[in-house]
Amino acid sequence: MRQGLFSPRKLVRKFTPAMRPGAAMANGQRPTAALRTPVKTGETLGRIGSLEVRMARNFKEVKKAQRLRYQVFYEEMSAIADAHTLATRRDADPFDAYCDHLLVVDHASLKRNKLGRLKPEIVGTYRILRQEVANRHSGFYTAAEYDIQSLIDANPDKRFMELGRSCVLKPYRNKKTVELLWHGIWSYVLRHNIDVMLGCASIEGTNPDALAGQLSFLHHNARAPEQWRVRAVQDRYVEMNRMAADEINSKEALRALPPLVKGYLRLGAFIGDGAVIDHQFGTTDVLIIMPVSELNTRYVNYYGADASRYSS
Repeated sequence: MRQGLFSPRKLVRKFTPAMRPGAAMANGQRPTAALRTPVKTGETLGRIGSLEVRMARNFKEVKKAQRLRYQVFYEEMSAIADAHTLATRRDADPFDAYCDHLLVVDHASLKRNKLGRLKPEIVGTYRILRQEVANRHSGFYTAAEYDIQSLIDANPDKRFMELGRSCVLKPYRNKKTVELLWHGIWSYVLRHNIDVMLGCASIEGTNPDALAGQLSFLHHNARAPEQWRVRAVQDRYVEMNRMAADEINSKEALRALPPLVKGYLRLGAFIGDGAVIDHQFGTTDVLIIMPVSELNTRYVNYYGADASRYSS
């Protein structure tokens, strides 16, 4: 898959997830279901030293994940908060009601809650939405930017899963935390028999001409083959093929790509057709498509075919 001198798999060597909030929900709709409390479980998906990866056990932990997202997206990065977000200091949207929330918690960093009890700090998170759950509500978040339904309809025998709202506290943006997050995702994929992962990732900036090198690099080196290709919605489509392949400084373009995008490429991800400008967040979004059957075998072997590498 995509072998060659400038294969992203050969050029990329490290990655750090740092997803930011995205566009409004598809069709302007909002879920009407009450907030779902995740199933309470004490199960650990993986552990390295004091760091543990697991799913959120209750809505209190979901709120802590939302506060972490606010800290990263709004205080550290450039997202613009509305009055409600400013008042609550939580990055929250209706999708949180029925998504699962993957957490990395640090048992060596204890924070007092409102009752004065010491609790391990949540230092990383990923939001996960399975197809069957999305179908019961208002669909996938990504559908606001890309025509993913066409891909789903073309693969009725496959189970899709959306990844989003990923962030890690700055002091924890290291190999150990990232590996735990991906170990948790891999465990989740195996448990729920997921066939395809997808979601949006962002490049800072809203001028596609200024991002021509990065967008063109992705177009020429990582664009999804026809059977996996998804196009940005028509009224938001931005051409990614802005430079001829022989005009691109591939190493420079790759170096400029966000760590999250490079991480997905390293795993073997495909990139959708067309970018989407998000002026509210000052970013240009690209679609990530990761069929499990196409994942880099080094990644699968590293974490284990049964996700046993960091099992406790």
